[in-house]
Order: sequence, then structure tokens, then C-alpha cells
Amino acid sequence: MKTIFVAAAASLVIVSGCSNMSATEQRTLSGGVIGAGGGAIIGAIAGNAGLGAVSGAGAGLLGGYLYDQYEKSKESSYQQGYQAGKSSQKSSQ
Repeated sequence: MKTIFVAAAASLVIVSGCSNMSATEQRTLSGGVIGAGGGAIIGAIAGNAGLGAVSGAGAGLLGGYLYDQYEKSKESSYQQGYQAGKSSQKSSQ
């Protein structure tokens, strides 16, 4: 239980330093921290919290990065639709 508290406190300190990061960096780091925490909990139950944290962090980093790419794609599609709507509105006037 003490290990989980220390990991949670360390995660909080790491995440609090995200103010000067890009959205991609924030999402990737957040995914890694969440994955490490979840992996540590599952690993502690299975008998090896360190290995669980490492594998969870890797999966979380990848998940955070993929989520960021999805969000960027969604924003790009929105902007394209917005611009198309704006230009069609001007041409119909």
C-alpha cells in the first residue's frame, strides 16, 4: 500500500509540470502515468509491481499518443468542414 501511495504522489508531481508542454506531450505523458499506475496495481496483485508499472507505462504512452493523433485528426476534419461551409456561404451570396 505504501508503494502505491508513493507512486501516486510521484505521478502527481510529474503531471503538475505539464503547463509548458504541447497537447501531444501532455496526452502522451498522461497516458504513460495512468498506465504506469494501473500496471503497478495489477502487477502488485500478480506479484511484481515494477514489471507491471513498466509494461503499463509503455501501453499508456502508446495509448496517449494514439489518442492525441485521433484528436488532431478530428480537429483537422472540423476545420476543413468549417472552411468549406464558410466558402460555400460566400459563393451563394
